[in-house]
Amino acid sequence: MTKGFEFSRRAMVAGGIALLGTPALARAAAAPPLKRPPFPIEDDVGRPIAPPPPGYYDVATRSGPGLPVTPETERGGWVTSEAAVDRKGVRFKGPGPAPRNQLPWGESDSGRVVTQGLIPPVKPLLHLHLRDTIVCLGGDGFYYMTGSTGDDIWKANDGVELWRSPDLVQWDYLGLVWSIEKDGGWEKQWSVRKGDYFRAIWAPEIHYINGNYYICLSVSRSGISILRSTSGKATGPYVHAFSPDKPLRNGIDATLFGDDDGAVYLTYGGAFEMVRLRPDLSGYDGEWTTVTLDTPDPDPSHHNKKCVRHDYKDIGFEGATMFKHDGKYYLGAVDRFHPNRYSFALATSDKPFGPYRDRYESVPCGGGGNIFKDKEGRWWCTIFGNDDEAPFREKPGIVPARMDEKGHLVADFTPRKL
Repeated sequence: MTKGFEFSRRAMVAGGIALLGTPALARAAAAPPLKRPPFPIEDDVGRPIAPPPPGYYDVATRSGPGLPVTPETERGGWVTSEAAVDRKGVRFKGPGPAPRNQLPWGESDSGRVVTQGLIPPVKPLLHLHLRDTIVCLGGDGFYYMTGSTGDDIWKANDGVELWRSPDLVQWDYLGLVWSIEKDGGWEKQWSVRKGDYFRAIWAPEIHYINGNYYICLSVSRSGISILRSTSGKATGPYVHAFSPDKPLRNGIDATLFGDDDGAVYLTYGGAFEMVRLRPDLSGYDGEWTTVTLDTPDPDPSHHNKKCVRHDYKDIGFEGATMFKHDGKYYLGAVDRFHPNRYSFALATSDKPFGPYRDRYESVPCGGGGNIFKDKEGRWWCTIFGNDDEAPFREKPGIVPARMDEKGHLVADFTPRKL
């Protein structure tokens, strides 16, 4: 898909043109009235259901290649609503016509995290609708990026899209590398979420572990999966590493960590529990084990309200991540830090399963993605803008990071060149 064609597609989506994953120019004459979801909003347990009628969705179910960032697109973006379109709407700021169910933008991209000196100035990597940004350095020397794609992941998308870069600057679109409809197992089942038809892949992550590429993913109200490349290439094809017929666990935001000794660990959600996998990720190599935090943070301004039910003893409430530095294991999960920053809380341990200690807010607003090292050994934290403090919304970005004297991963204000 050419960049010019992608710009046309984006403009059409913003204007409310009927789409189902591909442009439909013939239907652009007039925006139809907003559809009323067929179920009560209280219908939210993810019960299985037959697919929606053809043409039901009028949102793009892929994000496509995106566009280079310009002064016009350094800010703004999308704020998609979790509720049905006729109950809420979409906040939008950018080139092209506004969406037909637009809500006021206000200060959605206030950038206060930058103006308050909490992170250095940061721009999106692409003008691209992407949530839960993940960047991985592959075995071939390229960086690979994925995340939650499509114009409304609260409704539907097509699967896992992938981008590749030699330098974290120039990104090439590799397309849909795993399709729910063509390649899915249990993930193909449609369900009801918040009163509407739902089938979407959330927070896919690509990992290069023990000489191969793996993708972990989740489906809201259903569970998590792990996919394995059958070619040894990041582009796949991908098949289920194991358990194609049922989720590995009921949850979201799965993540993988490959240790120095070849051991592999899987956790998800708020990193409440963890399991060791076989080195080839073909199955479990142990039992699911509860993760403990020995030094809870009792300050409610450092937590999402969901953490109250656990007496603030959680690392976070979603978006688990894990890495290692200087012999220490770093386990993280997203939490809400005063006033509303969507950031990783990190804690450390001498052992993969913990107990973990010293919980703190890492790079402010850098939550829901991952933390990685580049080819030069420099740390980065992804950011996609999931709160009003961020400088842009639902676009991919990376924030320079470093380890401080306490062994905390923090934002790095030292000028860098890519």
